[in-house]
Amino acid sequence: MHITAKELAALIPSGFTLGVATAAFQIEGALDEDGRGPAGWDVFAAKDGAIVENHSPVVATDHYHRMPQDVALMKQLGVDSYRFSFAWPRIQPTGRGSANRAGLAFYDRLLDELLANGISPMATIYHWDTPLTLDDAGGWMNRDTAYRLGEYAAILAEEFGDRVARWVTINEPATVSTNGYTLGLHSPGKELMMGAFPTVHHQLLGHGLAVEALRAAKVPGEIGMTNVYSPMVPNSINPLDRISAGLMDLAQNRLYADPVLTGKYPDLIRAAKFFSSFEHPDEDMELISQPLDFYGLNYYMPTKVAVGPGGGAVPASMAEAMGSDLSAAGNGGTPFHVETWPEADITSYGWPVKPEYMAVALKEMGERYPNLPPVILTEGGASFEDIIVRDKSTNTKFIPDERRLKYLSDHLEAALKATAPGGEAASVDLRGYYVWSLLDNFEWSAGYNQPFGLLHVDFETLERTPKASYFWFQELIEERDLAAAAGTAIAEAMVGGAMDVEVLGAGALGSEMPDDDVPAVGASA
Repeated sequence: MHITAKELAALIPSGFTLGVATAAFQIEGALDEDGRGPAGWDVFAAKDGAIVENHSPVVATDHYHRMPQDVALMKQLGVDSYRFSFAWPRIQPTGRGSANRAGLAFYDRLLDELLANGISPMATIYHWDTPLTLDDAGGWMNRDTAYRLGEYAAILAEEFGDRVARWVTINEPATVSTNGYTLGLHSPGKELMMGAFPTVHHQLLGHGLAVEALRAAKVPGEIGMTNVYSPMVPNSINPLDRISAGLMDLAQNRLYADPVLTGKYPDLIRAAKFFSSFEHPDEDMELISQPLDFYGLNYYMPTKVAVGPGGGAVPASMAEAMGSDLSAAGNGGTPFHVETWPEADITSYGWPVKPEYMAVALKEMGERYPNLPPVILTEGGASFEDIIVRDKSTNTKFIPDERRLKYLSDHLEAALKATAPGGEAASVDLRGYYVWSLLDNFEWSAGYNQPFGLLHVDFETLERTPKASYFWFQELIEERDLAAAAGTAIAEAMVGGAMDVEVLGAGALGSEMPDDDVPAVGASA
């Protein structure tokens, strides 16, 4: 069971954004149309065995041609905002130089369509689709890529700065470094292990240069960045497990957040010889730690960590879903490994479903970073196998994805309660939640086998079908809006007839409203 949409809506504070998220490479398709250049991911995905069942991103969900239909479905859903990403190779085919006008025109149409339908755009500048020319020159191992990102951000600011409400400079640098350069699971497929550390700094520098470009262009929209966060939990009371969890926390969480939010890397990292093996000017840290309007947090799950190499780098179910055999990774080569949560439900990705750790993530962020800017949960969601129910009498389809619906409800509830007054993360100013994802899509190495969407996509016909979770999210937004409207009406009535309210008293006023409306009205004030 989970909280009802009406009860959950009563927890949502005024001004809180409810949105959906996607990424260009995962939905657009049209990889060779209108002057788009190749991305490193184009080449990586074409390698035999790199993607589950050799699935191809060439068409994906065909959003490039079906964008107006997808925006109409967002309008029907009622979301406040849509988080999308600009495709770098579609706008700068080689990652440098002048922009491709046809590529810019697509995003012109998208932004105009969103605004015409009352949907606020949140745009991600870089969501992993590095132009192939830059990847061939070293990708994020090359410091120059950071400057190319800054140049690219300047183009976007000039073209779209008047219409984007929120900017995300870079999405999940931790995933790019770990999966792309450390383990070789993602493009560009490098297995550099500790040698991948330069990619951390270069991505963060790229973030700083992008912020600088946006601010130089005086864009009116808010500016932030997004990284994935996973609370690290020791597997046991063994002190070595606790140390291992702490090291994992440094490597996956603090290594990326500390420079942005405090202006320096964690002390232990800075003291390590392998990290100081490349040098960077002091002014880099000033660029990286520029004040932000918000900090984006992608939360999906906690991570249980145990000492020693274990049976592999990650649990077998997760390795299979990721599209690579990691069963041997880490045997004898890593000081710690990821363990399973036997008591927890798991997603099709093999990820544990532990909504209570959403509160832990927010609490840790609030405690670690006293000057933490407002936080937006820029991604949250779950992949589960969907069952399509067909009504032959009406020739309609229904997808009862109760597990996804419950995942979203439970996690949003945990976040709202944790950050409410008196909550364990009350110091965190939480401003919104974006569901990953609007559509089933190309989930990187997992291909099309991991559906996260509120909308089911038939990848043969490309037909979109709303799932039960879509209708639940629609109901939540409607209940939120009804509660807000009721609160506004009552406030206006009290201002317009203050003397009557004083005479009648709270009891008389309350007697005119059903009891079950009271929490919603109070929460929206």
